Amino acid sequence: MKILVTGGAGFIGSAVIRHIIENTSDTVINLDKLTYAGNLESLNLVATNERYVFEQVDICDRVELDRVFKTYQPNAVMHLAAESHVDRSITGPAEFIQTNIVGTYNLLEAAREYWNILEDSAKKVFKFHHISTDEVYGDLPHPDEQTGELPLFTEQTSYAPSSPYSASKASSDHLVRAWLRTYGFPTIVTNCSNNYGPYHFPEKLIPLVILNALEGKELPIYGKGDQIRDWLYVEDHARALYKVVTEGVVGETYNIGGHNEKQNIDVVQTICSILDELVPKKDKYAEKIKFVADRPGHDRRYAIDSSKMNKDLNWTPVETFETGLRKTIKWYLDNRQWSKNVQDGSYQRERLGKINMQAQGE
Repeated sequence: MKILVTGGAGFIGSAVIRHIIENTSDTVINLDKLTYAGNLESLNLVATNERYVFEQVDICDRVELDRVFKTYQPNAVMHLAAESHVDRSITGPAEFIQTNIVGTYNLLEAAREYWNILEDSAKKVFKFHHISTDEVYGDLPHPDEQTGELPLFTEQTSYAPSSPYSASKASSDHLVRAWLRTYGFPTIVTNCSNNYGPYHFPEKLIPLVILNALEGKELPIYGKGDQIRDWLYVEDHARALYKVVTEGVVGETYNIGGHNEKQNIDVVQTICSILDELVPKKDKYAEKIKFVADRPGHDRRYAIDSSKMNKDLNWTPVETFETGLRKTIKWYLDNRQWSKNVQDGSYQRERLGKINMQAQGE
C-alpha cells in the first residue's frame, strides 16, 4: 500500500509511521506543516528508508494537497494532522477551528476529487481513516459509590464536547461521516483515549511532569487531581490504527482505549516513584507536587470501551500502564536532547489556557 499520513511528524503520527516502515512493506507519504509540535527528529529511525517520503504541506492549502495526491496516488489516507492541546485551545481557539475543521474539509475534498477519478478496482480499496479523540464525547461520571458501576464511552455515545479543542474535533468527525453519507466517500473514524509514550511534546501531562521533576521544578496538578483518564501507550495505538486502515470496515467507528483508568494525581505520583528508583536524589520527587486552579470546563472522566476493536479486529493493548510508563520515563532519560530541541523560545513548559483565574482563586 501507499499510505498518506497527515500530521506524521507529530506524536501519534510519527509512531504510526515508525510502525508501518519497521513492520510492513508499505510506503508512507508523510504530510506535515511542521508547527511547534511537529518534529522530524521523531522520524530519524526511518527517515532514510526508501519507502518513506516527507512533504511539508499545510492541510489548509488545497493546491498543495491536490499536487500530493496526483504525485503519489495513495491507496489510503490516515488523517492525524490536528491542533490537540486543550489549554492552547482555551487561549487561542481560532487555530483549532482553522486546522481541525477547515483543514479536514480541504483534505476531504482533495481526497474525494482524487478518488472520483480512480479506476473502479482502485476505488474499492481506497480508505480515508480519520483519527479522532474520546474528548468529543464529553465526560463521564466517576464510579457510582453505591454500585461501583463504571460507564464507558462506546461507539454509540452521543457527542457533548466541552472545550474548543474537542468541539473542533467533533466537527471534523461530523464532516467525515457526512462525506460518507452524502458522497459515498469511503471513510472510517477512530476515537482514542489519552496517549502517552516516547516523542511526546512536553506540554502534555506525563512528559511535562517527567521533565519538570528532573529539573527540580514544581509538578502542577489541576484542581484536586481526581480527574480520571484512560491511558493508551502510543505504540499500542499505532498498531490499532494500522489494523483499522488495513482491516477496518468502511463506514464504521472504532473506539481505541488502553484499559488503564487512572486519576491524574496517581499518574504523577507513579512517575515520581519510578524516578525515585531510577534517578534517586536527596528529596522525594513527589514533594514538588503543587495543586493549582483547575482548567476551565475540565472534563472529570474519560473511559473507552474498546471491545469492538478486540472482537472485530483482534486488537488489544500490549502494555499495561506500569510497563508503558516505565518505558516512557526511560526514553526521556535517554533522550534529553530531543526534549531540549523541541522546546523553542515560545514555550518553556509554562501553564497555558489561563483565563478568569482571579475568579477561580488563582
